[in-house]
Amino acid sequence: MKIYTRRGDDGTTGMLFGGRTSKDSRAIELNGAVDEAQAALGWARSLCASDGDMNDVIAGLERDLWILMAEVATMPENREKLKDGITRVAQAMIDAVESQIDRVHDTMTMPSEFVVPGENQLSAALDVARTVVRRAERVAVIWDVPGSLVGTYLNRLSDLIWTLARVAEGPAHRIIRTMAKEAP
Repeated sequence: MKIYTRRGDDGTTGMLFGGRTSKDSRAIELNGAVDEAQAALGWARSLCASDGDMNDVIAGLERDLWILMAEVATMPENREKLKDGITRVAQAMIDAVESQIDRVHDTMTMPSEFVVPGENQLSAALDVARTVVRRAERVAVIWDVPGSLVGTYLNRLSDLIWTLARVAEGPAHRIIRTMAKEAP
């Protein structure tokens, strides 16, 4: 099978469950931003231990983004074919992200001031992923499909990624930050 199909040469792209739309449509713009977010998360995951908890969490988020992109790539007339948690963002997905945030918050003290990204490669990669997710969230506001939880999921996802970046900074960073505040 060849990677190129030539079907998109006319400026359109295929949608899930059929139909075509312009490559500059809001849905395709949103999926492009989410695709970038997924790639940024993949970059962050590549910096984790392959058998670690952070790797597992990020891989799960990447899979969630496939579900989100499936929903976005569905024409309005085919939305009834979507299945919660499989091809449509479900409330349970948002609840799971909130639960992950809460678990981390229960184990560490979060910074109370602005954070300067770049403490280490993993935290920097996560902060880049967070900013890409925020852009996708802004596009989701424009996409605006009634009843969709895409925007809500992206909002919570960016919060979780910010939290994961703080975890990736590690306890040594928090000690250094405290020392810097106390310096004359």
